[in-house]
Amino acid sequence: MPLWSRPATELAAAVRTGEVSALDVMDSHLARIAEVNPHLNAVTRLLADRARAAALDTDRRRAAGEPLGPLAGVPFTVKECTPIAGVPTTFGTPRFRDHVATDDAVPVARLRAAGAIPIGHSNLPTLILAGMHTRSELYGDTRNPWNARRTPGGSSGGDGVAVAAGMAPLGLGNDSGGSVRVPASFCGVAALNPTTGRFPADQRLIGPDDPGPASQVLVTDGPLARTVADLRLAYEILAGTDPRDPRAVPVPLYGEPPTAPVRVAVVADPGGRGVHPTVRHAVETAAEALRDAGYDVREVPDVPRMEEALDTYYRLTNTEFAPSWPAVRQLLGEGGDRFIELTMRIAPPADAAGLIRLMSTWMGIRRSWTEFLHEYPLLLGPVFTEPPVEPGLESRDQAGRDRVAGAMRLCSVTSFVGVPAVAVPTGLDADGLPTGVQLVGRAFREDLCLAAAQAVEDRLGTLTPVDPQL
Repeated sequence: MPLWSRPATELAAAVRTGEVSALDVMDSHLARIAEVNPHLNAVTRLLADRARAAALDTDRRRAAGEPLGPLAGVPFTVKECTPIAGVPTTFGTPRFRDHVATDDAVPVARLRAAGAIPIGHSNLPTLILAGMHTRSELYGDTRNPWNARRTPGGSSGGDGVAVAAGMAPLGLGNDSGGSVRVPASFCGVAALNPTTGRFPADQRLIGPDDPGPASQVLVTDGPLARTVADLRLAYEILAGTDPRDPRAVPVPLYGEPPTAPVRVAVVADPGGRGVHPTVRHAVETAAEALRDAGYDVREVPDVPRMEEALDTYYRLTNTEFAPSWPAVRQLLGEGGDRFIELTMRIAPPADAAGLIRLMSTWMGIRRSWTEFLHEYPLLLGPVFTEPPVEPGLESRDQAGRDRVAGAMRLCSVTSFVGVPAVAVPTGLDADGLPTGVQLVGRAFREDLCLAAAQAVEDRLGTLTPVDPQL
């Protein structure tokens, strides 16, 4: 079993005991990247020399008897919008090709402190704005390893592909409406979108100014991995307060253990817009796995206020974004502005009075979801209500945009209300493409989401690493 195919928890344990060297682990992953990345284009900037030097230092410290962290020697990829000290943070646009980061982002620093080693940056849609498909002006298209004619999703698609294809056991992405969960589902891996405030970060991407309230609340960093156990370990490392982020709160990692079977609400077609039979089957399969594991699984009519939440989500983000749009669209390259333009047509920015109403509605929707999750501590539903679609569908025309945005509606709404969710694979469909579901929980109950995802994985297994299907 090659080292690049082993999960992060196994690799770290082997490095700590001296079963393998961190350098051997790193060289195995670098060789795998050399083999498959030319076909997949997931890793945009390889940090081979730095990564090998860090691995050698890990081996030196182990030989000297120094304690090693829980992720000792484990390689991880980092999305192109998340700073790694001394490396350009390009956002996938030529304008920022030389925008070198002075410090690690908070989650990068946490993973490093646990012994993990950044192996490279990973691709994303230009400026995270050009659509769901991972295509950047600077680096081009990232391909789905299961089928190059299908999108790997986004915006953390580079990390999803890198993890699925064995280039790294962990990826560090971020999510504001499905950006770790969709690529996880399309690539056959797992991902965690945490509660707002669970992981510290610094949303000041360029310059000293903070973004507006929507960006402050909606964007969360999240790990991608091939196993739920690896997600759990990353969760334990990334959580906690940090003086650089006043939003992060000191909530225990694990809540009170359940004293009765956990009640799970099942909604295969959120909002009643329709769901592909393959996706419905994935939800039913996961529900059966949870029943067998002792969960109290109940089908419910729907989730709270779906249509109202989607409209408020898009109008609020567009209102915040509108003043900077004329300048930002110039950085997106030809056609890169189409997704945002199409979104603004159906959810135009509000004026000052309208913004106040949107903020009020946002609070009411969050309250409705809190009440729903008080009755049902977990929600099982789709990540995307269709199988993986063709690359760039969301930017083709209004119908394509609406189809893609509608398919990821449960991701958008759960990000909007700030609750945690874990995406987990459920198998392959008739076309050989991965299927998956998400488990949504109460605020700060990532532990319940992870436990339920583990039950699904225990029953249905894992799908990756996979060799690219060209």
